[in-house]
Amino acid sequence: MSIEKDALVYHEKGRPGKIEVVATKPMVSQRDLSLAYSPGVAEPCRRIAENPEDVYRYTAKGNLVAVVTNGTAVLGLGDIGPEAGKPVMEGKANLFKKFADIDVFDIELDAKTPDEVVAAVKAIAPTFGGINLEDIKSPDCFYIERRLRAELDIPVFHDDQHGTAIIAAAALLNALLVQDKLIDKVKVVFSGAGAAAIATAELLVSLGTQRENIWLCDSRGLIVKSRGQDVRFPEKMRFAQDVPATDLAGAMVGADVFLGLSVGGLVNQDMVRSMGAKPIVFAMANPDPEIPYAEARAAAPDVICATGRSDHPNQVNNVLGFPFVFRGALDVRASGVTEEMKRAAVKALAELAHEDVPDSVLRAYGKESISFGPEYLIPKPFDPRVLTRVAPAVAQAAADSGVARRPIQDMQAYREQLERLLERSREFLRPLINRARLMPKRIVFPEGANSKVLRAAQILVDEGICKPVLLGDEWKIIARAEASNLSLEGIEIVEARKGGEDFDRMAEKLWQLRQRKGFTLAHARSSLRQRRWYGCMMVREGLADGLVGGLDVPYEHTLRPALQTIGSDSTSHGIVSGVYAMLFKDRQIFFADCTVNVQPDAHTLAHIAMNTARVAQSFGVSPRVAMISYSDFGEHRGHPRVDKVIEATAIIHREWPELIVDGEMMPDTAVNPELAKAFPFSPIQGDANVLIFPDLSSGNIAYKLLRELGGATALGPLLVGLEHPVNVVPTGASVDDIVNIAALTANQAIER
Repeated sequence: MSIEKDALVYHEKGRPGKIEVVATKPMVSQRDLSLAYSPGVAEPCRRIAENPEDVYRYTAKGNLVAVVTNGTAVLGLGDIGPEAGKPVMEGKANLFKKFADIDVFDIELDAKTPDEVVAAVKAIAPTFGGINLEDIKSPDCFYIERRLRAELDIPVFHDDQHGTAIIAAAALLNALLVQDKLIDKVKVVFSGAGAAAIATAELLVSLGTQRENIWLCDSRGLIVKSRGQDVRFPEKMRFAQDVPATDLAGAMVGADVFLGLSVGGLVNQDMVRSMGAKPIVFAMANPDPEIPYAEARAAAPDVICATGRSDHPNQVNNVLGFPFVFRGALDVRASGVTEEMKRAAVKALAELAHEDVPDSVLRAYGKESISFGPEYLIPKPFDPRVLTRVAPAVAQAAADSGVARRPIQDMQAYREQLERLLERSREFLRPLINRARLMPKRIVFPEGANSKVLRAAQILVDEGICKPVLLGDEWKIIARAEASNLSLEGIEIVEARKGGEDFDRMAEKLWQLRQRKGFTLAHARSSLRQRRWYGCMMVREGLADGLVGGLDVPYEHTLRPALQTIGSDSTSHGIVSGVYAMLFKDRQIFFADCTVNVQPDAHTLAHIAMNTARVAQSFGVSPRVAMISYSDFGEHRGHPRVDKVIEATAIIHREWPELIVDGEMMPDTAVNPELAKAFPFSPIQGDANVLIFPDLSSGNIAYKLLRELGGATALGPLLVGLEHPVNVVPTGASVDDIVNIAALTANQAIER
């Protein structure tokens, strides 16, 4: 099927279009109705009438943006009308929601003249916290935005102008850095003199480019002073050159930078060759660049090239800008978008490109590694960190430039709030991460040369979560770190195979532990040369506080050395089990055992439950334990698998009478309050937060299905019951998974 047919099916299937309105408050009872509408709704109406600022307190205005068009310049399709522009506006709404959790109403206006657009937007402005103008032709867009910014007290942002300008400027700052050029010295040639080009040129001037060094070309060639004033488009003439008239090819001779915001095919290889040394070519026309990427690269070996296309490096994509600019502006109730706010967004994006790229981004783009350089000048659109870097920068700039009506008082708390929009696991882990920072522990990683472990280790050091110790060949770890542009500062490297006093002492100790279980001293020394055994013995002997491994090998290959060297703790009765924290939108539930005990008996099952309850307590959760079966409270009593769960529940009641636990019960009874009403005698009324499965198969299947199909985030597995903390990440785990497990391991070490 062609892309055209795919796109039509995508927009048509199911409910037509791409957006819907979702209620944020319950509407399931008569009381809900009376609160949401008459008579209850009158009270917030009165409060807002008394104090108009309370509209932000009692309505969605503070998180609601209008995406407005009149359809006069839709994509590259031209003046196709407001109805035909609606799919684009709905797409814009999706992007606002996905990347910054901002709600949007798309507004398509049947308004051809600029004054009609201004009047319509002013009339609807009380509904919204901000206005995003979109796909309005030049020069009308300048007049419309200028009027609205002057006459409204909420942010007004024409994305075709300023979104493009912010992303292009961020990429250009880094391109200049790579090419060793100074922004106040370079000659910049623009192809195109419309809204995007003018806004980009003005932003570059704001960042330090000399206005006289900007050569702006439109369809008639270079804009020169001898043309005379353009009454309809005076913005162009601010960049008029006092030179003889020439065409685009003439303007590009000796130029340092070419910025294309026009149409495809205007630039050839000879024009690129005519530029100065180490040229920068941003051919951003879509879908066809002013010069194809491959041709630009072939024309000058030292060229840095960017386009608007996702199939080439350095995509200049507006989605890196507008959601995050509005997020920051809305969160401080800004009265407008200032030059300082745009510059802050530019610098935040440019700086982020210098940092290590998250594993989630690498997976999204099918890359093994991405690092700052000629082919990576700006972050990728799906980089989740853009929100936490750009929005705070914009919010701070709004305060500094005097347009923030509610400045952020605690910027670190604000960043953490934004993180919670991105990832449930980070919200859940935040208290434990903060705790780990207070007492950083030494966590050893047996797969020290693995590229994911190296990236995770740098994050752990940068965030102060722990002190990583990498096991492996030093030369290999250093080489891979250099290849990935990673720093090893603050990271210790240990070569297990080199021997030494620690090795000899631990080999002797391992032999003593296992000499009546088939180990000779030679076997102990041979085993210790394997990084997993060496790491476990480091933990046992106090050379490290915990271990995180398993990335390259099956689960049991890390678990077995831990069991045979470290062993179980005094409170677990010899039972070691694996726990997952399952994070849903509105609740967290701990699942066990999902990784260790295949077919536990009643005694084992009881201690798995008690171990897991202690895990919940370590997260600050009061455990409410449901012992899961296919039977509800004796419904199938007499079957061995049911009786095992009943017996395990009785053991828990005897050994930990204060713990809230009940069973056997079905999983839906455990988590659904309506179903639980049939069993009023149970202390678990659909509010269980610890689920204990009768065997490993059911626990493993449950967590994987909920993770893949139920939208849950699975945090773990966390091994509990060992004397010292060891945790095993699944093969194929992401960098984020490794960081999260390391934070949990550090907390286990702190608790001991």
